[in-house]
Amino acid sequence: MNYPETLSWLYSQLPMYQRIGAAAYKDNLDNTIALCNLLGNPQNYFDSIHVAGTNGKGSVSHILASICQEHGLKTGLYTSPHLKDFRERIRVNGQMIPKRKVSSFVKRYKEEFGKIQPSFFEMTVGLAFDHFREEEVDIAVVEVGMGGRLDSTNIITPLVSVITNISFDHTQFLGDTLQKIAIEKAGIIKPGIPVVIGETQPETEPVFRKKAEEAGSEIRFADQNQLAVGSWQLASSHPVIQLPLGGRYQEKNLKTVLAVIEALNSQSSGIRHRASGITHPAILRGIANVINNTGLKGRWQVIGQHPLTICDTGHNEAGIRELVAQLKETPHKRLHLVFGMVSDKEIGPILELLPKDADYYFCKPDIPRGLDASELKKQAEVAGLTGKSFTSVRRALNAARKEADPEDLIFIGGSTFVVADALT
Repeated sequence: MNYPETLSWLYSQLPMYQRIGAAAYKDNLDNTIALCNLLGNPQNYFDSIHVAGTNGKGSVSHILASICQEHGLKTGLYTSPHLKDFRERIRVNGQMIPKRKVSSFVKRYKEEFGKIQPSFFEMTVGLAFDHFREEEVDIAVVEVGMGGRLDSTNIITPLVSVITNISFDHTQFLGDTLQKIAIEKAGIIKPGIPVVIGETQPETEPVFRKKAEEAGSEIRFADQNQLAVGSWQLASSHPVIQLPLGGRYQEKNLKTVLAVIEALNSQSSGIRHRASGITHPAILRGIANVINNTGLKGRWQVIGQHPLTICDTGHNEAGIRELVAQLKETPHKRLHLVFGMVSDKEIGPILELLPKDADYYFCKPDIPRGLDASELKKQAEVAGLTGKSFTSVRRALNAARKEADPEDLIFIGGSTFVVADALT
């Protein structure tokens, strides 16, 4: 099979949560364990950092990978979902996995896949770990797909476990309270492995402290960590740290990253552990060069001027709340929102957060899970939002550009897949 045929087979044969939802969800790690046994357990050949959380885990993962690269480590990075190219999910020192590697991997193991029946996500995790072993990476930053306890990535034993924050998302799988969701995310905490929590929340702090105590794991709360935060003076007006990522929420992510670096620097063991002694210059370079080093996209990303056009992948209540606050602070005459969602989200609470004094261009992302634009428009009207519906993100964005004045602001969001369509 050539690469396009391989990709087509992956998407058509293997359930993929990001595209079809619940049918792809597995409630155990049996398949992943069987798959990694087949591959010779590649996850045991490199050090790792494991990153979970509701919001921010993608940004935190990319920044950590960039810092590790600047420290001189050969660094793997596994994230999901991708925006434009499947290979974005698997990178080594910022370079996407070659197409031939994807094709040869599937060709080599396709018959065995028929016996194990792995999901899309399980197989992609296996591909990533196999690639990292072949490339002899020193360390891999591994982002959780969903949850933690039952996530396919949860077969690694990392140097540090990271949980950025807890908010409501994927409640049909993870639970309908913050405590229940926290229990699932806390499943990545391993015995004796330090854990960093990005944000202190009264509903979830006891969950994390209890789990860390049971595991004998040192726990750090990044927003309480005066050493990490104070020594860097993270006030947004301070020029010490130059982060090329837009978005006020990145300040929280930076605090988390610095606490993780502190946890790494306090260690001296590992398979080939060189992820200690990370210096301030390496950290500054890693932060400043995160986009060039890792290819990170879709985080308050400016894709046009006159009118200013911004996209962001934030898609749950906490993420949308942050984005709405920043939209209010961004100078503009009139606000235009190109907005779409997926059908298996509880969208009412999110629509209630959106500004009512804006022009909306409702659209359906180009995936089976995409919510029909006319249905989204109908529900948005209940929340006091008015606009037009479009059959695609591209048509919605073109309409917004035609109607917007140069001093206006166009924002594209509501779903990772809306942003992906806008960038393609």
